[in-house]
Amino acid sequence: MTTPSRPADDSAELLPVATPARTRAALRALIRPDRGLALTGIGVLVAATAVGLLVQPLLGRIVDIVADGRPAGDLTLPVVLLVAVAAVQGVTTTIGLTRVARLGETVLARLREQFVERALDLPADRLERAGAGDLTARVTGDVARVAEAVRSALPEMARSVLAILLTLGALALLDVRFLLAALLAVPVQLLTARWYVRRALTLYADQRIANGAQQQQLLETIGGAVTVRGHRLERQHTERGAGRSRKAVELTMRSVNLVLGFYGRLHIAEYIGLAAVLIAGFWLVRDGAVSIGTATAAALYFHSLFGPVNAALVLLDDAQSAAAGLARLVGVTDLARPAEPVAGKTEPAGGAEPAPVPHQSTGPHRKTAPQQRTAPGAAVVVDAVSHAYGPGRPVLHEVSLTLRPGEHVALVGTSGAGKSTLARIVAGVQQPTAGTVTAPAGAGEPSVVLVTQEVHVFTGSLAEDLRLARPDATDAELRGALSAVHALDWAEALPDGLDTVVGEGGHRLDPARAQQLALARLVLADPALAVLDEATAEAGSAGARVLERSAEAALAGRTALIVAHRLTQAVAADRVVVLEAGRVVESGPHDELRAADGPYAALWRAWSGSRTAPHP
Repeated sequence: MTTPSRPADDSAELLPVATPARTRAALRALIRPDRGLALTGIGVLVAATAVGLLVQPLLGRIVDIVADGRPAGDLTLPVVLLVAVAAVQGVTTTIGLTRVARLGETVLARLREQFVERALDLPADRLERAGAGDLTARVTGDVARVAEAVRSALPEMARSVLAILLTLGALALLDVRFLLAALLAVPVQLLTARWYVRRALTLYADQRIANGAQQQQLLETIGGAVTVRGHRLERQHTERGAGRSRKAVELTMRSVNLVLGFYGRLHIAEYIGLAAVLIAGFWLVRDGAVSIGTATAAALYFHSLFGPVNAALVLLDDAQSAAAGLARLVGVTDLARPAEPVAGKTEPAGGAEPAPVPHQSTGPHRKTAPQQRTAPGAAVVVDAVSHAYGPGRPVLHEVSLTLRPGEHVALVGTSGAGKSTLARIVAGVQQPTAGTVTAPAGAGEPSVVLVTQEVHVFTGSLAEDLRLARPDATDAELRGALSAVHALDWAEALPDGLDTVVGEGGHRLDPARAQQLALARLVLADPALAVLDEATAEAGSAGARVLERSAEAALAGRTALIVAHRLTQAVAADRVVVLEAGRVVESGPHDELRAADGPYAALWRAWSGSRTAPHP
């Protein structure tokens, strides 16, 4: 179960945060595959701690030998045993901590994989509502905090808890009255822990949210710096950023004061317990109930508890902070997944087209008919699809559309008409609010590929970047894909050819070449359906025609839905679909729509002006 995050402002709908119960359940599920490793590590640590508890009785034995005036030779055995205890404890502690650390790293890796996998599946509109800062804060700060706890706090916490339990048992074996004296510190420690935990969990959760809001504001201000300056909004953005920074600093100072109060209360508990054990030892030795050595061992036992008790309670700071971060990560991993595309079936003979299969689930406001209205041999069927980005914000209104196999359909319309939303829904990236989309299952994987205007060049060699689309592609196939989109010449002219490192810190590719790289990946993926969302928007540059030719070559032989940035793409398409306010208002070939003198003709006149458009 997850709960929605408190938004940092009225415009943000942050990603959810898991409840404590759900977080604990998720942690158990993460550990379950490595139960054997967990049990072995804890068992070895128990043995190491038990061996270490022999130190205090041996020191007490030495005190008794000296107090009784015995020969110096009597000290040989306890000293040798102390050396043996140190050696055995060192070896077993190393083995136990290593196993616990391996368990922690394995669980952390599993959590990271689940988080990344789920984050990549999140609908685009959900991320837009949350803002980039929220997800960035989780994937950086929260993951780092959990990783730090796993690498340092988890092993130390395990060892400290075992040391506390076994030491208290050893005190009872010496004399139960020593144990009762030591337990006088427990109420203060428990009250301190309760006081801290009740305040820390909410405080650290608020701190994570405030840091996410601060990052979001910085990203918005820096990313939109040109617009901010153009509209003279520098003061407003600066004040907003300063306000969010002040909130983050205020929460940080509150956490510092909380930790200082926590340490102060722990010191009081230590003094109470140690004084009680020393007083008990004095009375017991005076009454002859125990020897001086036994009383010394008891005092040393309690003194040895300072480290583990303080460590365990102090690690509550890391544990609470990590728990808050873990809850935010689990909140993302628990988000409902979108419906997965179902693989289609191809007839074994006869050359029949692949059977249409459900690609998107029916939205919550519309029931699926017993039999979907699928045209014979259709590659894509959009059936009464509607979508809204929130209450009162409809974008699409029962859009129905059929793409025949191999057909290229251009989506055109004014800004805000719903073109990109429809494209993302057809590509399977976005869930519709209502309606269904039936898409093909091509021979390649995946069956649908979306290429947008915003292209990312991954860090690594150019060949590795291309192989993201098909890991087993040969060098010849890579060159073939680059050649198909007219990018082979510049690729081979790079300093190291296809082995040139590109992306962050590597050779910089201009936007047009980065787009050609994305189109080459499309060729390698070889999907049955390609969706281009303004993928040639860089065609306003000097290489406009080259980039459009690259897109045409990448789409050759496959069904395509093209959100047309330039209406020359509509001219080259088999059919043009015009959207207005989320509705299809016209559909047909370019020449027919121009002759009809409707909305498309008006768009054409507004776009072309004095341009001479090429004929299809």
